[in-house]
Amino acid sequence: MIIDRQREKLVEAVVYFALHTRNLGKTKLFKLLYFLDFKHYRDTGRAVTGLDYFAWPKGPVPVKLFEELQQPEVSWGNSVSFRPKAVAKGSMLTVTAHKQFDPSLFTKRELKILESLATQYRDVYADDMVEATHLENLPWDKVWNQEGRRQQPIPYSYALRAQDYETMTAFVDEREEFLRVMSK
Repeated sequence: MIIDRQREKLVEAVVYFALHTRNLGKTKLFKLLYFLDFKHYRDTGRAVTGLDYFAWPKGPVPVKLFEELQQPEVSWGNSVSFRPKAVAKGSMLTVTAHKQFDPSLFTKRELKILESLATQYRDVYADDMVEATHLENLPWDKVWNQEGRRQQPIPYSYALRAQDYETMTAFVDEREEFLRVMSK
């Protein structure tokens, strides 16, 4: 039996970013998760959290997580809390970890990406991260600007380098077929 640990990895990734970055609100969190998933997919053909991202005006948004965080009483058990906080431009949803990070769910590659992102964006505000997600020819730009598909899904395959596209998509297709067969 195959065990899907993507939800657990999502919670632990949020815990990690809450512990290792400053000024972590919803927008910054979404961008960090996007970078984590798309970088890992580019390297391995597999996302870490399993979230689907959509091209919204300020960048990639994992819509299901966005909707979950819109609920009045968001509860992630004893792991993480999400609370509104007044800021100069209105309010933001702050993210606070209530437990230590559990690295046992992650591969070495995933841990390295988590650490790299937390280091790179530790003191950065969400507004300063917008440009990094909007760079020309990156996945959000392809969907939003080049294809004009506003509010639409950003295919993970857009993270692949042109020279790796055929090899990696064949690998991804084989993996998905294997998972379908094993889950029956």
